[in-house]
Amino acid sequence: MEPRATTSDDDLLEELRRHRAELRESMSALEDALAAPAVGDRDRWAQRVHVAAVELAGDLRQHVDITEAPDGLHREILTASPRLSGAVATLTREHVLIRGQLDSLLARVGPVDVFTDVDRVRDLGTALLGRLVRHRQRGSDLVYEAYEFDIGGEN
Repeated sequence: MEPRATTSDDDLLEELRRHRAELRESMSALEDALAAPAVGDRDRWAQRVHVAAVELAGDLRQHVDITEAPDGLHREILTASPRLSGAVATLTREHVLIRGQLDSLLARVGPVDVFTDVDRVRDLGTALLGRLVRHRQRGSDLVYEAYEFDIGGEN
């Protein structure tokens, strides 16, 4: 295994850890919004889901920036541990899939005047959350393999 992270790597990893907690919070907000009762005021329920999904989209954009930027985490990992290129490629491909799922969810709860199929929205949202959970787990494994650094699972 390669040596532990250097000071500049430590800064990037701490930024990643902080952002990881923010992403988890926005995932929880979406989960809560999806689980809320939709009976009675479907438009209000859809609006709450929409707001949570927009927040998650912002955190996802930031995550992609942190990982895929020219000076981002993936570049650092590939420089330090080229053997991890397959794992980096997998995570990068997943960003596209996650973004597509998020766009589909946003399209279903965007315009208030469109009838919202609650079950379909919940299916889309829970599938998205499941993919994000697995993605975060793989990302955590990758960072640990590269740096012997636990970015944490947050509470």
